[in-house]
Amino acid sequence: MEVMCKNCHQVFRGHYCSNCGQSAETHKINAHFLWHDIQHGLLHFDNGILYSLKQLFTRPGHSVREFIEGKRARHFKPLSLVVVLATLYGVLYHYFHINYFIESDSESLNYENVNEWIATHFSWVTVATIPLYTIGTYIVFKNQGYNFFEYFVLNTFKASQRLFVQILTFPILYALNGTLYMPKFSLVTYLIGLFLVFWTNVQFFNKMSKTKAIILSLISHVIFLFCFTIILIVILLITGNYSN
Repeated sequence: MEVMCKNCHQVFRGHYCSNCGQSAETHKINAHFLWHDIQHGLLHFDNGILYSLKQLFTRPGHSVREFIEGKRARHFKPLSLVVVLATLYGVLYHYFHINYFIESDSESLNYENVNEWIATHFSWVTVATIPLYTIGTYIVFKNQGYNFFEYFVLNTFKASQRLFVQILTFPILYALNGTLYMPKFSLVTYLIGLFLVFWTNVQFFNKMSKTKAIILSLISHVIFLFCFTIILIVILLITGNYSN
């Protein structure tokens, strides 16, 4: 049966237009259509975000390696996933006035300005740290057959892991906000994130021993901390939030 495409008016047979790719079936725009569009077009909740998050917390290294090797249909795009999660966390951080530096007192660093800047630029800060993580990964795992951009994808997925943990534990963070327990909570979430890095790398680099993967992961993280500290100091000096 021939059908005329409602988009480009091409006459074709089958389920999709041979000229523009539009489906032969179009549905009436109603509440169900809009909800379906939000799921598929914006967040892909049905087989994108939820699927990717499930994989990242059940078989993280294996799923990322499979993604890099081409098994990508069901995954949400890694950078998009980070931006969605980081934006959500940033909104929570800003709206509930979270302040990690409430007890900090320093003449050389304006903690209040730094905290507010982080809250309003959280998604960009998160994305900007991914290349720094990737530098360390590329240096210590450079003989494993992957290029810099593939390691960038690996670290993007690991960033999503950490962000999701932060979102899940946000109620605890809010309850502790403004108390002396904030640094301890921050340390706990940091250690959880470090554990996730080790777990993911052990699975991802499954051709080497677990001990070697953990040691190299630790070295990679130290390189990240060094790069991050240097760049952070430079940014604070440029923005005038830090003075010697």
